[in-house]
Amino acid sequence: MAGTPEKDGIVKFMPATGGLRGSLAVPADKSISHRAAMIAAICGSPVKIRDFLRAADTMSTLRAIQACGVRVEEGGAGSGLVVHGAGLRGLKPPAGVIDIGNSGTSIRLLPGIFSGQVGTFTLDGDESIRRRPMDRIVMPLLEMGVAIEAREGRFAPLTVEGGCVHGYHYEMPVASAQVKSAVLLAGLYADGPVEVVEPAVCRDHTEIMLAHSGARIEKEGTLTRIFPATDLELGEVDIPGDFSSAAFFLVAATVIPGSEVTLTGVGVNPTRTGLLDIMLQMGADIKIENQRFAGGEPVADLVVRSAALKGIEVDADISGRAIDELPLVALLGAFAQGGTVVRGAAELKVKESDRIDGLVASMTAGGVDIEVRDDGFSVQGGGVTGGRFESRGDHRMAMLGAIAGAASRDGVEVAGFDCVEVSFPNFLEVMESLGGSVQ
Repeated sequence: MAGTPEKDGIVKFMPATGGLRGSLAVPADKSISHRAAMIAAICGSPVKIRDFLRAADTMSTLRAIQACGVRVEEGGAGSGLVVHGAGLRGLKPPAGVIDIGNSGTSIRLLPGIFSGQVGTFTLDGDESIRRRPMDRIVMPLLEMGVAIEAREGRFAPLTVEGGCVHGYHYEMPVASAQVKSAVLLAGLYADGPVEVVEPAVCRDHTEIMLAHSGARIEKEGTLTRIFPATDLELGEVDIPGDFSSAAFFLVAATVIPGSEVTLTGVGVNPTRTGLLDIMLQMGADIKIENQRFAGGEPVADLVVRSAALKGIEVDADISGRAIDELPLVALLGAFAQGGTVVRGAAELKVKESDRIDGLVASMTAGGVDIEVRDDGFSVQGGGVTGGRFESRGDHRMAMLGAIAGAASRDGVEVAGFDCVEVSFPNFLEVMESLGGSVQ
Protein backbone atom coordinates (compact mmCIF):
# COMPACT_ATOMS: atom_id res chain seq x y z
CA MET A 1 0.00 0.00 0.00
CA ALA A 2 1.41 3.40 -0.97
CA GLY A 3 2.66 5.61 1.82
CA THR A 4 0.97 8.90 2.57
CA PRO A 5 2.33 12.01 4.30
CA GLU A 6 1.67 12.28 8.02
CA LYS A 7 -0.46 15.15 9.23
CA ASP A 8 2.64 17.24 9.88
CA GLY A 9 3.87 16.52 6.36
CA ILE A 10 6.82 14.30 7.34
CA VAL A 11 7.62 11.23 5.24
CA LYS A 12 10.66 8.99 5.67
CA PHE A 13 12.27 7.43 2.61
CA MET A 14 14.33 4.33 3.33
CA PRO A 15 17.22 2.93 1.28
CA ALA A 16 16.06 1.08 -1.85
CA THR A 17 18.51 -1.74 -1.27
CA GLY A 18 17.12 -3.87 -4.11
CA GLY A 19 17.31 -1.02 -6.62
CA LEU A 20 14.46 0.64 -8.49
CA ARG A 21 12.99 -1.38 -11.34
CA GLY A 22 10.01 -1.00 -13.64
CA SER A 23 8.34 1.28 -16.17
CA LEU A 24 6.31 4.41 -15.63
CA ALA A 25 4.71 7.34 -17.39
CA VAL A 26 5.53 10.49 -15.44
CA PRO A 27 2.92 13.25 -15.01
CA ALA A 28 2.21 15.52 -17.96
CA ASP A 29 4.50 18.48 -18.46
CA LYS A 30 3.65 21.30 -16.07
CA SER A 31 5.15 24.09 -18.18
CA ILE A 32 3.34 23.00 -21.34
CA SER A 33 0.05 22.42 -19.49
CA HIS A 34 0.13 26.02 -18.21
CA ARG A 35 0.81 27.39 -21.67
CA ALA A 36 -1.79 25.20 -23.36
CA ALA A 37 -4.51 26.49 -21.04
CA MET A 38 -3.49 30.13 -21.38
CA ILE A 39 -3.15 30.13 -25.16
CA ALA A 40 -6.35 28.08 -25.56
CA ALA A 41 -8.13 30.75 -23.50
CA ILE A 42 -7.41 33.36 -26.19
CA CYS A 43 -8.12 31.15 -29.19
CA GLY A 44 -11.18 31.80 -31.30
CA SER A 45 -12.57 28.26 -31.11
CA PRO A 46 -12.52 25.32 -28.64
CA VAL A 47 -9.19 23.61 -27.93
CA LYS A 48 -8.89 19.96 -26.90
CA ILE A 49 -6.00 19.43 -24.46
CA ARG A 50 -5.07 15.79 -23.93
CA ASP A 51 -3.19 14.66 -20.80
CA PHE A 52 -3.44 18.03 -19.06
CA LEU A 53 -1.57 17.93 -15.75
CA ARG A 54 -3.97 18.13 -12.83
CA ALA A 55 -1.76 19.51 -10.09
CA ALA A 56 -2.02 22.48 -7.76
CA ASP A 57 -0.12 24.94 -9.98
CA THR A 58 -1.83 24.09 -13.27
CA MET A 59 -5.26 24.10 -11.65
CA SER A 60 -4.47 27.66 -10.53
CA THR A 61 -4.08 28.58 -14.20
CA LEU A 62 -7.38 26.89 -15.09
CA ARG A 63 -9.18 28.75 -12.31
CA ALA A 64 -7.61 32.00 -13.48
CA ILE A 65 -8.88 31.70 -17.05
CA GLN A 66 -12.29 30.55 -15.79
CA ALA A 67 -12.44 33.66 -13.59
CA CYS A 68 -11.98 35.64 -16.82
CA GLY A 69 -15.03 34.07 -18.46
CA VAL A 70 -13.46 31.07 -20.22
CA ARG A 71 -15.47 27.85 -20.10
CA VAL A 72 -13.51 24.67 -19.36
CA GLU A 73 -15.07 21.23 -19.58
CA GLU A 74 -13.94 17.67 -19.21
CA GLY A 75 -13.06 16.24 -22.59
CA GLY A 76 -14.26 12.68 -22.08
CA ALA A 77 -12.04 9.65 -21.58
CA GLY A 78 -8.68 10.14 -19.89
CA SER A 79 -7.53 13.47 -18.56
CA GLY A 80 -8.56 15.60 -21.52
CA LEU A 81 -10.00 19.09 -21.30
CA VAL A 82 -11.84 21.29 -23.75
CA VAL A 83 -11.12 24.99 -23.35
CA HIS A 84 -13.67 27.24 -25.04
CA GLY A 85 -11.47 30.19 -25.94
CA ALA A 86 -12.82 33.73 -25.65
CA GLY A 87 -10.79 35.04 -28.58
CA LEU A 88 -7.60 37.07 -28.62
CA ARG A 89 -9.10 40.06 -26.78
CA GLY A 90 -12.17 38.43 -25.22
CA LEU A 91 -11.15 37.84 -21.59
CA LYS A 92 -13.35 39.58 -19.03
CA PRO A 93 -12.04 41.19 -15.83
CA PRO A 94 -13.24 39.21 -12.80
CA ALA A 95 -15.08 40.89 -9.97
CA GLY A 96 -12.20 40.30 -7.55
CA VAL A 97 -8.55 39.32 -7.31
CA ILE A 98 -7.34 36.25 -9.22
CA ASP A 99 -5.66 33.93 -6.69
CA ILE A 100 -2.93 31.88 -8.36
CA GLY A 101 -1.76 30.15 -5.17
CA ASN A 102 1.92 29.19 -5.48
CA SER A 103 2.13 29.23 -9.28
CA GLY A 104 4.98 31.40 -10.49
CA THR A 105 4.23 30.53 -14.11
CA SER A 106 0.65 31.78 -13.77
CA ILE A 107 1.52 35.11 -12.21
CA ARG A 108 4.39 35.84 -14.61
CA LEU A 109 2.77 34.79 -17.92
CA LEU A 110 -0.82 35.96 -17.50
CA PRO A 111 0.09 39.68 -17.35
CA GLY A 112 1.37 39.38 -20.91
CA ILE A 113 -2.07 38.18 -22.03
CA PHE A 114 -3.94 40.69 -19.86
CA SER A 115 -1.99 43.54 -21.46
CA GLY A 116 -4.15 43.23 -24.58
CA GLN A 117 -7.54 42.82 -22.90
CA VAL A 118 -10.13 45.44 -22.01
CA GLY A 119 -10.36 46.18 -18.30
CA THR A 120 -8.33 45.71 -15.13
CA PHE A 121 -6.97 42.38 -13.87
CA THR A 122 -5.31 41.79 -10.48
CA LEU A 123 -3.23 38.72 -9.65
CA ASP A 124 -2.13 37.61 -6.19
CA GLY A 125 -0.95 34.42 -4.52
CA ASP A 126 0.30 32.81 -1.34
CA GLU A 127 3.09 34.03 0.96
CA SER A 128 5.76 32.38 -1.17
CA ILE A 129 4.55 34.09 -4.34
CA ARG A 130 4.45 37.43 -2.53
CA ARG A 131 8.19 37.08 -1.80
CA ARG A 132 9.21 36.23 -5.37
CA PRO A 133 10.51 39.08 -7.58
CA MET A 134 8.07 40.26 -10.24
CA ASP A 135 10.01 43.30 -11.42
CA ARG A 136 11.63 41.10 -14.06
CA ILE A 137 8.30 41.12 -15.94
CA VAL A 138 7.03 44.48 -14.69
CA MET A 139 9.97 46.42 -16.13
CA PRO A 140 9.81 45.17 -19.74
CA LEU A 141 6.01 45.35 -19.83
CA LEU A 142 6.11 48.95 -18.58
CA GLU A 143 8.59 49.78 -21.32
CA MET A 144 6.14 48.26 -23.84
CA GLY A 145 3.52 50.73 -22.63
CA VAL A 146 1.55 48.27 -20.50
CA ALA A 147 -0.17 49.75 -17.46
CA ILE A 148 1.08 47.34 -14.78
CA GLU A 149 1.58 47.95 -11.07
CA ALA A 150 3.27 45.84 -8.41
CA ARG A 151 3.60 46.17 -4.65
CA GLU A 152 6.78 48.17 -3.97
CA GLY A 153 7.36 48.01 -7.70
CA ARG A 154 8.44 44.38 -7.65
CA PHE A 155 6.13 42.09 -5.65
CA ALA A 156 2.64 40.62 -5.93
CA PRO A 157 -0.12 41.58 -6.12
CA LEU A 158 0.14 42.65 -9.75
CA THR A 159 -2.50 44.80 -11.43
CA VAL A 160 -2.69 45.07 -15.22
CA GLU A 161 -4.94 47.45 -17.12
CA GLY A 162 -5.24 46.33 -20.72
CA GLY A 163 -4.64 48.83 -23.47
CA CYS A 164 -1.93 49.96 -25.85
CA VAL A 165 1.13 47.72 -26.29
CA HIS A 166 4.13 48.94 -28.30
CA GLY A 167 6.69 47.07 -30.35
CA TYR A 168 9.83 46.42 -28.35
CA HIS A 169 13.36 45.01 -28.41
CA TYR A 170 14.31 43.46 -25.08
CA GLU A 171 17.66 41.99 -24.11
CA MET A 172 17.04 39.90 -21.00
CA PRO A 173 19.68 40.33 -18.27
CA VAL A 174 18.94 36.84 -16.92
CA ALA A 175 17.79 33.77 -18.85
CA SER A 176 14.17 33.15 -17.84
CA ALA A 177 11.52 31.37 -19.87
CA GLN A 178 8.80 33.00 -17.78
CA VAL A 179 10.03 36.53 -18.54
CA LYS A 180 10.53 35.72 -22.21
CA SER A 181 7.03 34.25 -22.39
CA ALA A 182 5.38 37.26 -20.72
CA VAL A 183 6.98 39.62 -23.24
CA LEU A 184 6.14 37.41 -26.24
CA LEU A 185 2.52 37.00 -25.13
CA ALA A 186 2.21 40.77 -24.80
CA GLY A 187 3.70 40.96 -28.29
CA LEU A 188 0.55 39.36 -29.68
CA TYR A 189 -1.19 42.69 -28.93
CA ALA A 190 1.61 45.09 -29.89
CA ASP A 191 1.52 47.74 -32.61
CA GLY A 192 4.69 46.31 -34.14
CA PRO A 193 7.16 43.42 -33.82
CA VAL A 194 8.49 42.47 -30.39
CA GLU A 195 11.97 40.97 -30.04
CA VAL A 196 13.50 39.15 -27.09
CA VAL A 197 17.19 38.26 -26.85
CA GLU A 198 18.19 35.57 -24.36
CA PRO A 199 21.60 35.62 -22.63
CA ALA A 200 21.47 31.81 -22.66
CA VAL A 201 19.02 29.31 -24.13
CA CYS A 202 15.96 28.65 -21.99
CA ARG A 203 12.81 26.63 -22.64
CA ASP A 204 10.86 27.53 -25.78
CA HIS A 205 7.47 25.91 -25.18
CA THR A 206 5.67 29.24 -25.55
CA GLU A 207 7.18 29.89 -28.98
CA ILE A 208 6.37 26.36 -30.18
CA MET A 209 2.74 26.57 -29.07
CA LEU A 210 2.20 30.08 -30.37
CA ALA A 211 3.58 29.02 -33.75
CA HIS A 212 1.18 26.05 -33.77
CA SER A 213 -1.69 28.40 -33.00
CA GLY A 214 -0.93 30.52 -36.07
CA ALA A 215 1.14 33.31 -34.55
CA ARG A 216 4.05 34.53 -36.65
CA ILE A 217 7.28 33.71 -34.81
CA GLU A 218 10.84 34.07 -36.08
CA LYS A 219 14.04 32.87 -34.42
CA GLU A 220 17.58 34.01 -35.16
CA GLY A 221 20.02 32.41 -32.74
CA THR A 222 19.11 33.66 -29.26
CA LEU A 223 16.70 36.27 -30.68
CA THR A 224 12.97 35.52 -30.88
CA ARG A 225 10.65 37.85 -32.79
CA ILE A 226 6.85 37.84 -32.61
CA PHE A 227 4.47 39.85 -34.78
CA PRO A 228 1.03 41.24 -33.83
CA ALA A 229 -1.78 38.69 -34.19
CA THR A 230 -5.42 39.00 -35.16
CA ASP A 231 -6.59 35.56 -34.02
CA LEU A 232 -5.27 32.20 -32.81
CA GLU A 233 -6.47 28.65 -33.49
CA LEU A 234 -4.86 25.74 -31.66
CA GLY A 235 -7.27 22.87 -32.28
CA GLU A 236 -5.73 20.00 -30.29
CA VAL A 237 -2.74 19.73 -27.98
CA ASP A 238 -1.03 16.59 -26.66
CA ILE A 239 0.94 17.22 -23.45
CA PRO A 240 4.09 15.06 -23.17
CA GLY A 241 5.48 13.69 -19.93
CA ASP A 242 7.32 16.27 -17.84
CA PHE A 243 11.10 15.98 -18.13
CA SER A 244 11.47 17.79 -14.80
CA SER A 245 9.39 15.07 -13.11
CA ALA A 246 11.20 12.29 -14.99
CA ALA A 247 14.50 13.77 -13.82
CA PHE A 248 14.04 12.51 -10.26
CA PHE A 249 13.82 8.92 -11.44
CA LEU A 250 16.62 9.34 -13.97
CA VAL A 251 18.84 10.35 -11.07
CA ALA A 252 17.47 7.77 -8.64
CA ALA A 253 17.98 4.86 -11.04
CA THR A 254 21.50 6.10 -11.83
CA VAL A 255 22.77 6.36 -8.25
CA ILE A 256 20.95 3.38 -6.66
CA PRO A 257 22.77 0.13 -7.49
CA GLY A 258 20.80 -2.58 -9.29
CA SER A 259 18.28 -0.16 -10.83
CA GLU A 260 16.72 -0.20 -14.28
CA VAL A 261 13.80 2.10 -15.04
CA THR A 262 12.00 2.98 -18.27
CA LEU A 263 10.30 6.35 -18.48
CA THR A 264 7.78 6.50 -21.32
CA GLY A 265 6.52 9.45 -23.37
CA VAL A 266 8.88 12.03 -21.86
CA GLY A 267 9.27 15.45 -23.47
CA VAL A 268 12.87 15.82 -24.61
CA ASN A 269 12.82 19.38 -25.91
CA PRO A 270 16.54 20.29 -26.07
CA THR A 271 15.88 23.56 -24.23
CA ARG A 272 14.85 21.42 -21.23
CA THR A 273 17.27 18.48 -21.27
CA GLY A 274 20.41 20.08 -19.88
CA LEU A 275 20.33 17.54 -17.04
CA LEU A 276 20.42 14.68 -19.56
CA ASP A 277 23.56 16.13 -21.11
CA ILE A 278 25.12 16.63 -17.68
CA MET A 279 24.35 13.04 -16.65
CA LEU A 280 25.80 11.60 -19.84
CA GLN A 281 28.98 13.62 -19.28
CA MET A 282 29.18 12.15 -15.78
CA GLY A 283 28.93 8.60 -17.15
CA ALA A 284 25.22 7.81 -16.72
CA ASP A 285 23.76 4.84 -18.63
CA ILE A 286 20.71 6.34 -20.38
CA LYS A 287 19.24 5.22 -23.69
CA ILE A 288 16.88 7.44 -25.71
CA GLU A 289 14.37 5.29 -27.61
CA ASN A 290 11.20 5.61 -29.71
CA GLN A 291 11.75 9.28 -30.58
CA ARG A 292 8.76 11.10 -32.09
CA PHE A 293 6.93 14.46 -32.05
CA ALA A 294 3.69 15.55 -30.37
CA GLY A 295 2.34 19.03 -31.05
CA GLY A 296 5.74 20.20 -32.22
CA GLU A 297 7.45 18.92 -29.07
CA PRO A 298 10.02 16.06 -29.27
CA VAL A 299 9.07 13.04 -27.17
CA ALA A 300 10.95 9.81 -26.35
CA ASP A 301 11.23 6.88 -23.97
CA LEU A 302 14.21 6.95 -21.62
CA VAL A 303 15.81 3.75 -20.30
CA VAL A 304 18.18 4.33 -17.39
CA ARG A 305 20.39 1.87 -15.50
CA SER A 306 22.61 2.37 -12.47
CA ALA A 307 26.12 3.51 -13.33
CA ALA A 308 29.40 4.72 -11.81
CA LEU A 309 29.73 8.50 -12.13
CA LYS A 310 32.61 10.98 -12.27
CA GLY A 311 32.51 14.57 -11.08
CA ILE A 312 32.42 17.35 -13.68
CA GLU A 313 32.15 21.12 -13.95
CA VAL A 314 28.76 22.44 -15.08
CA ASP A 315 29.03 25.89 -16.65
CA ALA A 316 26.47 28.64 -17.14
CA ASP A 317 25.90 27.79 -20.81
CA ILE A 318 24.11 24.58 -19.85
CA SER A 319 22.62 25.71 -16.51
CA GLY A 320 19.78 27.59 -18.22
CA ARG A 321 18.62 24.36 -19.88
CA ALA A 322 18.60 22.57 -16.53
CA ILE A 323 17.63 25.26 -14.06
CA ASP A 324 14.88 23.27 -12.30
CA GLU A 325 17.03 20.13 -12.22
CA LEU A 326 20.31 21.64 -10.99
CA PRO A 327 19.69 20.63 -7.34
CA LEU A 328 19.65 17.03 -8.57
CA VAL A 329 23.18 17.56 -9.88
CA ALA A 330 24.22 17.98 -6.25
CA LEU A 331 22.86 14.51 -5.52
CA LEU A 332 24.63 13.09 -8.58
CA GLY A 333 27.82 14.75 -7.38
CA ALA A 334 27.44 13.18 -3.95
CA PHE A 335 27.66 9.74 -5.61
CA ALA A 336 30.34 10.63 -8.17
CA GLN A 337 34.06 10.10 -7.95
CA GLY A 338 35.80 13.39 -7.25
CA GLY A 339 34.26 16.84 -7.19
CA THR A 340 31.34 18.41 -9.06
CA VAL A 341 30.97 22.18 -9.53
CA VAL A 342 27.82 23.96 -10.74
CA ARG A 343 28.02 27.54 -12.01
CA GLY A 344 25.44 29.92 -13.46
CA ALA A 345 22.74 28.82 -11.00
CA ALA A 346 21.91 32.13 -9.32
CA GLU A 347 18.30 31.86 -10.60
CA LEU A 348 17.78 29.04 -8.07
CA LYS A 349 17.77 31.64 -5.31
CA VAL A 350 14.44 33.09 -6.49
CA LYS A 351 12.41 29.94 -7.12
CA GLU A 352 9.65 28.66 -4.78
CA SER A 353 12.38 28.83 -2.17
CA ASP A 354 16.06 29.77 -2.18
CA ARG A 355 16.99 26.39 -3.58
CA ILE A 356 20.73 26.84 -3.15
CA ASP A 357 20.41 27.71 0.53
CA GLY A 358 17.90 24.90 1.14
CA LEU A 359 19.91 22.42 -0.89
CA VAL A 360 23.15 23.06 0.96
CA ALA A 361 21.46 23.00 4.36
CA SER A 362 19.64 19.70 3.73
CA MET A 363 22.51 17.98 1.93
CA THR A 364 24.90 18.98 4.71
CA ALA A 365 22.46 17.56 7.27
CA GLY A 366 22.46 14.36 5.20
CA GLY A 367 26.23 13.98 5.50
CA VAL A 368 27.14 15.40 2.07
CA ASP A 369 30.27 17.52 1.57
CA ILE A 370 28.72 20.52 -0.23
CA GLU A 371 29.58 24.22 -0.31
CA VAL A 372 27.88 27.35 -1.61
CA ARG A 373 29.60 29.25 -4.41
CA ASP A 374 28.79 32.77 -5.68
CA ASP A 375 26.49 31.48 -8.44
CA GLY A 376 26.09 27.81 -7.58
CA PHE A 377 27.64 25.10 -5.44
CA SER A 378 30.33 22.43 -5.29
CA VAL A 379 30.01 18.84 -4.07
CA GLN A 380 32.51 16.12 -3.19
CA GLY A 381 31.61 12.47 -3.72
CA GLY A 382 31.00 10.30 -0.68
CA GLY A 383 27.30 9.43 -0.70
CA VAL A 384 24.40 10.39 1.54
CA THR A 385 24.32 9.14 5.12
CA GLY A 386 20.78 10.10 6.10
CA GLY A 387 19.06 12.76 8.16
CA ARG A 388 16.28 15.25 7.58
CA PHE A 389 15.51 17.37 4.55
CA GLU A 390 13.32 20.49 4.83
CA SER A 391 11.17 21.07 1.76
CA ARG A 392 10.50 24.73 2.70
CA GLY A 393 7.25 24.34 0.77
CA ASP A 394 9.16 23.66 -2.46
CA HIS A 395 7.95 20.61 -4.39
CA ARG A 396 11.27 19.97 -6.12
CA MET A 397 13.23 20.10 -2.87
CA ALA A 398 10.78 17.64 -1.31
CA MET A 399 11.27 15.14 -4.16
CA LEU A 400 15.02 15.65 -4.03
CA GLY A 401 14.90 14.59 -0.38
CA ALA A 402 12.90 11.51 -1.33
CA ILE A 403 15.49 10.42 -3.89
CA ALA A 404 18.31 11.18 -1.47
CA GLY A 405 16.61 8.91 1.09
CA ALA A 406 16.21 6.05 -1.37
CA ALA A 407 19.92 6.34 -2.24
CA SER A 408 21.13 6.90 1.35
CA ARG A 409 22.65 4.59 3.92
CA ASP A 410 20.16 5.21 6.74
CA GLY A 411 17.11 6.90 5.18
CA VAL A 412 15.97 10.51 5.00
CA GLU A 413 13.00 12.23 6.59
CA VAL A 414 11.42 14.90 4.39
CA ALA A 415 9.48 17.59 6.23
CA GLY A 416 6.65 19.29 4.34
CA PHE A 417 6.42 16.58 1.71
CA ASP A 418 2.78 17.33 0.88
CA CYS A 419 3.90 20.24 -1.32
CA VAL A 420 4.64 17.71 -4.12
CA GLU A 421 0.96 18.14 -5.04
CA VAL A 422 2.15 21.15 -7.02
CA SER A 423 3.60 18.99 -9.81
CA PHE A 424 3.66 15.24 -8.99
CA PRO A 425 0.57 14.28 -6.95
CA ASN A 426 1.17 10.48 -7.11
CA PHE A 427 4.91 10.57 -6.40
CA LEU A 428 4.69 8.25 -3.39
CA GLU A 429 2.73 5.61 -5.30
CA VAL A 430 5.23 5.74 -8.16
CA MET A 431 8.20 5.46 -5.82
CA GLU A 432 6.78 2.37 -4.12
CA SER A 433 5.74 0.78 -7.43
CA LEU A 434 9.41 0.83 -8.48
CA GLY A 435 10.61 -0.73 -5.24
CA GLY A 436 11.16 2.31 -3.04
CA SER A 437 10.45 2.07 0.68
CA VAL A 438 8.34 4.77 2.33
CA GLN A 439 7.52 5.00 6.02
